[in-house]
Formats: sequence, structure tokens, C-alpha cells
Amino acid sequence: MIKEVIVVEGKNDTRRLQSFFDVETIETHGMGLKKETIGFIRKVNEERGVILFLDPDHPGEKIRNTLNQEIPGLKNAFILKEDGRTKKKVGIEHASREVLQEALENLLTYSEAKETLSQEEYYRLGLKGREDSSQKRELVAKAFHTGKCNSKTLFKRLNMLGISYDKLYAFLEKQEKLL
Repeated sequence: MIKEVIVVEGKNDTRRLQSFFDVETIETHGMGLKKETIGFIRKVNEERGVILFLDPDHPGEKIRNTLNQEIPGLKNAFILKEDGRTKKKVGIEHASREVLQEALENLLTYSEAKETLSQEEYYRLGLKGREDSSQKRELVAKAFHTGKCNSKTLFKRLNMLGISYDKLYAFLEKQEKLL
């Protein structure tokens, strides 16, 4: 039984999660997020806690951003697009049990945390401003379960996780030795 209530986009996401886990969900019904729904999610978060588990696409990220801005302290679970993709669609409803489990075990909470990684260090690590920066960001995002994101969002999420320059440097150095 997962204590927190999981916010998903639709009934297929609910069915998928409930087929593997003992969970309760709140469905946003896609991007049609109503003020009443936001208020309900806020109340549930105060009582039990909430995990946002939204599709790794533009609408899912838009809903995630809205809810994280409106309600501080929400937990976030992420999957990569390739882990929830069919030929025509992408979403939580298409992910395997293992992928869903891993995402729920590696939650990220948005908060105004102190900066553990500076912009200068981020550049020095090659996560921005180089030809291979995109590939490096992909490796980091997968390893630290931040979901696929652009440079600015990854920087923000790494700081939320409290990831230091030294930890990232060691990780990237290890990756280069494996290549």
C-alpha cells in the first residue's frame, strides 16, 4: 500500500498503477485541470501526501509545473519517454511494472532548496554549452531519475536533489571510463 495518493492524467493510468500496486489516484483528465481539482489535491496533500506521476510529454509536464507551482512540497515520479512508449502513444499506462516501481522508489520533491551545484560547475561538467552536452544530460537524467528535461530544468532538479559537483563529476568520470 502506497500511503500517498498518486495524481495521474487519466483512467488508463489509474488502471495500470492499480494492476501492480495498492494505490489510490486522482485523475486530472488531461490538461483540463480545474480549480476544484487543484483544491482537492492541496487538501489531500495536507492529509496524506501526493505523488505526481504524469506522462513524460508536453501536456504531462505542463500539468506537473502547474501543480508544483500551486502546491509546494509535492513528490514527483518520472519515467523516460522510451520506457512508456508504444508505436503511437507515450504515457504511464504503457510502462512496465519495473519502470513504474523504480520511478516510485526515486521521488523528487520540489522545494526552494539551497544551491548545491552552481551554473559555473554545471558548465564545467559539460552539461551545457558543448556538442555532447545533450548526451551527458540524458545520462545524468536517467541515473538520477529526474525525467528527461532540458538543460535549465535538469540544473534545477539536480539542485532540488542536493546533487553536488563532486558527485556529478565522479558519475560522469565513471561513465567516460565505461565508453
